[in-house]
Amino acid sequence: MQTIHVPVQQAYDIFVERNLLSRCGEMIHSLCPASTCAIITDDHVAPLYADVVEFSLKQSGFHTEKFVFPHGESSKSSATLLNIYSFLCQKEITRSDCLIALGGGVVGDITGFAAATFLRGIRYIQIPTSLLAQVDSSVGGKTAIDLPEGKNLVGAFKQPAAVICDPDTLSTLPEKFFIDGMGEVIKYGMIADKTLFEQLCNYDLSSVHQHLDEIIPTCISIKRDVVAEDELDTGKRMILNFGHTLGHAIEAYYHYGTYTHGCAVAAGMCLMTKFCGSPEIYHQLKTCVERYQLPSSVPASIPDLLSLCGNDKKRSGSVLRYIVCDPVGNAEIRSDSLQDFRKHFHLT
Repeated sequence: MQTIHVPVQQAYDIFVERNLLSRCGEMIHSLCPASTCAIITDDHVAPLYADVVEFSLKQSGFHTEKFVFPHGESSKSSATLLNIYSFLCQKEITRSDCLIALGGGVVGDITGFAAATFLRGIRYIQIPTSLLAQVDSSVGGKTAIDLPEGKNLVGAFKQPAAVICDPDTLSTLPEKFFIDGMGEVIKYGMIADKTLFEQLCNYDLSSVHQHLDEIIPTCISIKRDVVAEDELDTGKRMILNFGHTLGHAIEAYYHYGTYTHGCAVAAGMCLMTKFCGSPEIYHQLKTCVERYQLPSSVPASIPDLLSLCGNDKKRSGSVLRYIVCDPVGNAEIRSDSLQDFRKHFHLT
């Protein structure tokens, strides 16, 4: 087992090992004094892994409850959140109990936000089952729901009590969701690890599976280091948003239905590098992204996408903060007025 310690104010550990799901109960028992664990998951993940997790929890003496909601970004909403609150009330969940986020990024985000706000705060544990969640969204304590006006606009910082990461869950992941996760994996190479990026340029969608036991902890460690330095996202942590300024605009433009988050981030990274970086790095990134069947652009026009950037949470007053990686492995935080930002895209 690999254990990655996250030294934030409420420190915790991330455990990475295959077949960890079947032993999650004993791990949670050693970490959490709760009597009841409420599993929050979606209708894609529940048939695959909810029984395994419930059995392990019960074997370790926990009483369990389970809430299942429809999968997809559209469920990361205030309506789903209110349904979770009602479920927790009906099941008489108390502050001494624990929530379990079993699933991908949507499940982790909304469960974390519920944990941050229900009864003014309750413990929760992340059990990420998608590649994107394992390398990115389950780590760092950002929780949120979406609004019609934009992605992740309502949320809270809430660190989990632990993250239990079992790479075996990726074996049942549909290929399109694995591809989605590779968008964030490539991001980590671009912002902080040139060697990782070069390795990804030499792998492809088939061969990369053989290297996940090294890739997943590498990405987690990069994010751990950034989060430990800037837990509340006021400085260096912004580099984790490479590709997200345009990526979130892409998601919003297509109403969160055409492009998954990782695909939107991949296109956002490429577009940002094309207009704000060097031609050489743009070519390298575009080639790498396309090796994993990720998009390097989208049909939406640049003006349409830029009109949505003003609603992004990375904006500060009239200034938009964005990330450029030049050279590979080095992320630079830049700030421009919305008008000056548009000039990079040859728009007045």
